[in-house]
Amino acid sequence: MAKTVAILSKPDKRELFEVAPEVVRWLAARHYSVVVDRESSAYFKHERVRTVERAKIFSTKPEFAIVLGGDGTMLAAARALAKTRIPILGVNLGSLGFLTEVTLEELYPTLEAAVAGRCIRERRAMLHCETKRDGKTISQHDLLNDAVVNKTELARIADFDVYIDDQFVSNYKSDGLIVSTPTGSTAYSLAAGGPIVLPDVNALIITPVSPHALTNRPLAVCDTAEIAIVVRSAEGTAYLSIDGQLGERLRDGDRILCRRSKVEVELLKLKSRTFFDVLRAKLKWGER
Repeated sequence: MAKTVAILSKPDKRELFEVAPEVVRWLAARHYSVVVDRESSAYFKHERVRTVERAKIFSTKPEFAIVLGGDGTMLAAARALAKTRIPILGVNLGSLGFLTEVTLEELYPTLEAAVAGRCIRERRAMLHCETKRDGKTISQHDLLNDAVVNKTELARIADFDVYIDDQFVSNYKSDGLIVSTPTGSTAYSLAAGGPIVLPDVNALIITPVSPHALTNRPLAVCDTAEIAIVVRSAEGTAYLSIDGQLGERLRDGDRILCRRSKVEVELLKLKSRTFFDVLRAKLKWGER
């Protein structure tokens, strides 16, 4: 019985019309069947693949998943696959890519390592985020990078109360607040002045976006803590964003609860590459 590999891709990426079918042929030559998400189906008009909804791709029980795209595609794949512990190999077609580390030039050597079992599985913590309104949970998400509560109107400062384990921390008047995982520390949080946190550090990071008070600085807390953000803005001016891809409008009094998720995502990595190698490559840090 052939083993299965899943492919999830960024839609409408020109180079994938050539790259993606080549990957399928490479896998088929090694006796793998391939399942793809509907976002990828346009790339495989002449290849033998099975197409399913991204949210259901885990049901095909792939040995691992290949993400062809950028970090955005990886974030969507992580939310779809994390509960199943299916490892993900990220191939970068974008300009930066902290999560999709593998370049096109490294694609096939890395695939060789993956099918031969020479890659390591690196676990990344996820964040569980719930929105409560009038005491009821109206939404909940498990996410890899960050949950962001921000303003929705131009030139208007939002107003949030923050609690950690039910202890009041501060009232923040700012453009927004970011709660990120260590993985997400190199995303929006970093751009807003937050710290770079190694992926295996047991922490969550709270980063204010353009705070009115300059003493409101980024805050790292233990990942066993529960962070609560209470919206105090005028009606209709706050919005919750999940990994920059999903979102919902918030109301006054809404309470956003963030804590470490019970699920983790597993990334396939080459044993020879460290997190500091990635930082040097992506941030153009100096070599010795």
